Amino acid sequence: MSEEARQALTQTNFGTIDAFIVVIYLLVSLCIGLMVKQYAGSMENYVSAGRKVGTWLGVATMTGTELGLVTVMYSAQKGFTGGFAAFHVGVIAGVGTLFVGLTGFIVGPLRRMEVLTIPEFYEKRFNRKIRIVGGVILVLAGVLNMGLFLKTGSMFIVGVTGMASEGAALKWVMIGLLGLVLIYTTLGGMISVILTDYVQFTVLSTGLLFTTVLAIWTLGWSDIFKGVTEQLGAAGFDPTLEGSGFGWSYIFWMVVTTGFVGSAVWPTAVARALAMESEQAVRRQYCWSSLSFAARFIIPYFWGICALVFITSSPAGADLKELFLSESGDKPELENLYAMPVFLGRLLPTVVIGIVTAGMIAAFMSTHDSYFLTWSSVITQDIVAPLRQGPFTTVSRVRLTRILIILMGGYVLYWGLFYTGGEDIWDYMAVTGGIYFTGAFVVLMMGVYWKGTSSFGALLGLLSGLLMLFALEPVQIAVRLKYQLASGEWTERLTSPQIGLITVAVAIIMTVGGSLIRPDQTNAVSVQPVANPPD
Repeated sequence: MSEEARQALTQTNFGTIDAFIVVIYLLVSLCIGLMVKQYAGSMENYVSAGRKVGTWLGVATMTGTELGLVTVMYSAQKGFTGGFAAFHVGVIAGVGTLFVGLTGFIVGPLRRMEVLTIPEFYEKRFNRKIRIVGGVILVLAGVLNMGLFLKTGSMFIVGVTGMASEGAALKWVMIGLLGLVLIYTTLGGMISVILTDYVQFTVLSTGLLFTTVLAIWTLGWSDIFKGVTEQLGAAGFDPTLEGSGFGWSYIFWMVVTTGFVGSAVWPTAVARALAMESEQAVRRQYCWSSLSFAARFIIPYFWGICALVFITSSPAGADLKELFLSESGDKPELENLYAMPVFLGRLLPTVVIGIVTAGMIAAFMSTHDSYFLTWSSVITQDIVAPLRQGPFTTVSRVRLTRILIILMGGYVLYWGLFYTGGEDIWDYMAVTGGIYFTGAFVVLMMGVYWKGTSSFGALLGLLSGLLMLFALEPVQIAVRLKYQLASGEWTERLTSPQIGLITVAVAIIMTVGGSLIRPDQTNAVSVQPVANPPD
């Protein structure tokens, strides 16, 4: 990196007082984990907070989890590369979550059955083997899915504080943040997660709104639209156009991933539903959360758009243009993931930038704690416990869950440092998550609403999700689904969204076909929704 580039990246308003604000906030989060340790003695309390979460706390903690720093980063990246055309994802997410809230789609019956995890539903509805297989696939996809969370979140901190020019800074920030999350998550379980999520929701919501208003005030509303038009043309506003980076197959894939899966099937969101005090509270939670599910995409998209305009059209960001958008056609010096945090480092004034950074670190922690807890509890409850022959005490279950959280922490550190795929972070997450949700969405939906779904059909449906491995960029290159032309350009035989839609179709065919070929001999557990679920 040139000396001019280093100087450009060190220009930030983040100072000593901002660092002090961040440290104080982190100490408060750690104290919460220590204080609630005594209440996390049982597995039900550790995993689902005793099922005592009310509607408004549920809305806050679900938003706190789903609006993680990785969400802000990958959404800003999409806004930077796709402009206003990326907004369609947020609209789909909001409409899909509202639909789940109004109908109780999938989550209502799950809460009525009082299961702790989705694989537990598989055993109640089908058998123990399906639970174990479902748990293994869920953990495989979930752990792969969060593999880049740590690196992406750390890139925000490095960018906004002016440390992006230092090569070793990213690794040390990753280690420090990971250590903090592991300490308070292993101590307090879901209780500490919910309490810290509530605080994080408050801090982050304030920071999001203030930063958005300040960005509009600084850049000018008309200049933002003008900048997107100059850089991206009509494709920056219409996701259906060729060259937008999206297209119809991408839009349909988003209907599946963010419209239904993100709210009704994804385990970290469903974990909140299963911790609610009643089914009616679950539905109210989803209805209100539909607003935040849309906003968690749209606001960071807008930040990415503002970063693009600031870097390409504003005199104050002119020294950054060559770093992120090389005019020579070569690869830019800096990943575009850094664009938004570097922009915020120059936009926000002292103190405000400290509060916003603390909120972003809060978002980082609220996502990591929930994901660590979700995947570790699935291994404990849905893989180890069903396979264990002897007694498996509550103390042993909680201890194993805590050990697994630490092991997963080591994995995300390793994966974040060594994964070489070049796809956008959001596309990587949709692919890795699809290993689980393409099959699980079909099996859950049909298991709940079609009595004829059999164990064999469920097994085939779940295994179908493994086809999503072919959508990972390193795998695509290895099997020649993605290859380089003589001109040096890369092309694809099948895009990741197309592979995703094909996988969903295969899962439906396999589930239905398997159920018809080999139906179950016993009657399935009744999980049909009732007309007026009890409050």
